[in-house]
Amino acid sequence: MTELLGTLEEKRAEQNTEAEKHRRLRDELNEETRNWVEKRDMLNADVRERIEKANDHREHRDRLNIEVREAKALRDTLNRSVVELSEKLNQQKREKMPQGGLPLRKLRAQLRALEKKHMTSVLTPDKERALVDEIGELSSKIRDMEKEFDQFDEIKQLEKQLKDSKKQAEATHKKVSELAEKAQIEHDEMVALFEEADNLRKEADNAQEKFIEAKLKADDEHRKHIEHIKQVHDYDKILSGMRQKLRKSRKEKEDDSARKEAEEIFDKFKSGEKLSTDDLMILQKSGYL
Repeated sequence: MTELLGTLEEKRAEQNTEAEKHRRLRDELNEETRNWVEKRDMLNADVRERIEKANDHREHRDRLNIEVREAKALRDTLNRSVVELSEKLNQQKREKMPQGGLPLRKLRAQLRALEKKHMTSVLTPDKERALVDEIGELSSKIRDMEKEFDQFDEIKQLEKQLKDSKKQAEATHKKVSELAEKAQIEHDEMVALFEEADNLRKEADNAQEKFIEAKLKADDEHRKHIEHIKQVHDYDKILSGMRQKLRKSRKEKEDDSARKEAEEIFDKFKSGEKLSTDDLMILQKSGYL
């Protein structure tokens, strides 16, 4: 039985070693799951933050786009007004202009063409002098016509209205461009943030997969740990029973040996032999005295 007891104790130690190994692996994997959960939650928080910022940029973009549409509508109205005023002004000038003369706008176009020719062409001194004289005459003619038109209040009023409308149209067009640029910036920021959120979400999903993978492994290691612990407990029960039986067997042997010794001493006592103090104690302990 002693040999069997030793064998069982060895097997019990092996099971306990295995249980400890799986417990250690389980704890390491549980620590890994906590790390993945922490990373997943951090990434999801970053995703939410970027989505909130992206939505803010989208709201700003949408408000700016509304302003762009309103500014475009005003610009178009002003441009139509410019065209209408230009037509009215030209009509008035045609009516007031002497018969057979060229319209003022055509004279101005001719002047621009001559000035361009003077700046870009290589001319002989005589031709250049002739061109300068022609430019001077045309400029003088235009000034005379403008002075003549200035005498008419209706033309002066139309010119002022046209100038104001052009100025407003240009300012509104500039506003459209500025608002459109701001809206585009908000749009680009929104798109960039949504892309960042998508990339972070992929990382968070990967962290979730790693968490599940580590959790399943940790659960498996825990199951194995429990199985080996149960084996250890089973061996403990068997070993406890065997040790109890062994102690009982040893006690019975000790009791038999003590009884035989007491009988031998008692036989000596009956035959009249002198007993020692230890002999008397043994007889008393055995119930013979």
